[in-house]
Amino acid sequence: MEFLNAKGDYRSLIVYKKSECIYDITFYFVKKYLEKGDRTVDQMVQAARSGKQNIIEGSAASVTSRETEIKLFNVAKASFDELLADYEDYLRVRMKEKWSEEKTQQVRDFCRNNIDSEFYRNIAPMRDDTTLANLCTTMIHQELYLLYRLIERAKNDFLQNGGIREEMTRARINYRNKQH
Repeated sequence: MEFLNAKGDYRSLIVYKKSECIYDITFYFVKKYLEKGDRTVDQMVQAARSGKQNIIEGSAASVTSRETEIKLFNVAKASFDELLADYEDYLRVRMKEKWSEEKTQQVRDFCRNNIDSEFYRNIAPMRDDTTLANLCTTMIHQELYLLYRLIERAKNDFLQNGGIREEMTRARINYRNKQH
């Protein structure tokens, strides 16, 4: 039995790809629709970046620490919760339309099938602020669901396999048994 097994490339995770799309839209959105010097610009970009980066860090940490993996995925989730509130605030205080459940469902299905950040970078300049804010809130809800599932998977993996110390002990015992 081996230990320190790589979990896979974070770039192949849907949760990471979607986080990159959210970051790219947010970066465009704040530069285009918020005033320079508005503290919300930095807050939104940092929340989007934090969500994305903590998925990377959590994936990297998963090799040696399931505890750190779970904590970082929870930080990513918290960052996206913060970003969601910022988009909802934007729509509310500017009295912009919040999409109906029917419209949100249509966009949800669209976003489920489109997880290429380049696609969103290309369409962002063709959309208004209300559309982009609603699009991002829809995508963030999807991201939060994916993060919830990722956290649950990490918790179950811990329950089934234990932590790194348990894996190392099992590997050492197996090695000794093979020597005899």
